[in-house]
Amino acid sequence: MLTLDSTSTVNHLADLLRRHLKAIRSRWRALPPGRIAVIVLAVLRHDQRLADLAGGNNVSESTVRRWRDELIGLLATQAPRLNHALKKIAKRGGKVVLIDGTLIRTQRRTGRADRRSSSRVST
Repeated sequence: MLTLDSTSTVNHLADLLRRHLKAIRSRWRALPPGRIAVIVLAVLRHDQRLADLAGGNNVSESTVRRWRDELIGLLATQAPRLNHALKKIAKRGGKVVLIDGTLIRTQRRTGRADRRSSSRVST
């Protein structure tokens, strides 16, 4: 389980990546797992642009995207399945469950000036 402590989070992600690389018998990545973990966290936590992180680390934007997607996949394998989580909540007496969505940036093309400039998509 991930904690709020940044060091433990980076170490957890780096360890996940190391185990994954060993399992798939990958010989190398452009950067060490700990550095990749920091870059991916910058993307996920702080919404840093992929191109900015790529340039600052001497890798391509597509490489940073690939790392992000790879680590999200590794984290997803650790998450409980939705039906198991809902059963656990129901067993504990839970009545309402809020499922977070993904915030997608959009550009305001036309319409009222106070219209929201992002779209909430349920996941």
